[in-house]
Amino acid sequence: MLSISAEELKTRLEAGQTPVMLDVREEWEFEICNIAGSVNISMSDTDKMLKTLDPDDETVVICHHGMRSFQVASFLKENGFNNIMNLEGGVDSWAKTVDSTMAQY
Repeated sequence: MLSISAEELKTRLEAGQTPVMLDVREEWEFEICNIAGSVNISMSDTDKMLKTLDPDDETVVICHHGMRSFQVASFLKENGFNNIMNLEGGVDSWAKTVDSTMAQY
């Protein structure tokens, strides 16, 4: 599985690339802060992920620090998703390196 840094994701988004950004944090976490355009499906709802996401789409999995997203990305890879990336450092890294105005917790 590949990883992507916050800076690299920002560059790709600015270039018009639009991966699916899957935020696997709980809804209350997502409400505090999120990367614009991301979709929130809690890591506990893997059935919904498998039913609603396209295994062929480029997908960046996001969480708070990168641990939960790594687990979900591994799960998706094991279930036939071939173009999965884990956001290194999660939204915490995004807030620190890309968007200093983002709320943090």
